[in-house]
Amino acid sequence: MPISLRPVTAENWRVLIKLKVREDQSHFVASNLYSIAQAQFGFDDEGHWDLFPFGAYDDEEPVGFLMYCFNFNHSRFQAFILRLMVDEKFQGKGYGREIMTLALDRFRVDERIKSVGISYEPENEGARKLYASLGFVEPGELLEGETLAVLNLR
Repeated sequence: MPISLRPVTAENWRVLIKLKVREDQSHFVASNLYSIAQAQFGFDDEGHWDLFPFGAYDDEEPVGFLMYCFNFNHSRFQAFILRLMVDEKFQGKGYGREIMTLALDRFRVDERIKSVGISYEPENEGARKLYASLGFVEPGELLEGETLAVLNLR
C-alpha cells in the first residue's frame, strides 16, 4: 500500500477534518479539526510545542491523520506522537501500522531522537496492541490520564 504523509495545508485541511473514527472510538482521539487548530494556534497556553500535523494518504485518497512534536531537550523522549487516527472506512486494513512505521522511520534518521513517546486512553486495547507490536513499552505511568508508552530507538 503506497501510503504517504503530507503536511496539512490550506489546500487539504478541509478534506482532513471530514475524516472520523467510529462513533464508539470518538472519545479516544480529538477531532482532526481540533488537532489542526492546536497546531496552528498552540498546544498549550504558553505555546511551548511546535506541532507537525499530517494527512495520511493512500495514493490520492486521505485515510488518516498524524500529528507529532519534538522536544530535543526532554530527558525521556525527544519525539512524541500526539495524534494518530484512521478514518472509520479504512480501519482494519493496516493503515495505522503503516502510518506509524512512516513516522518512526522519520524519527530513526534523526540522531537527536533517542526515544519516542505516545499516550492513549487506558481502555483503548487496539492502540495498546498496535504500539506494543511496534516495540513501545509501557513504563507503568499515566500522562494526563492516559497510558504512556515509550519506544527506545538507540
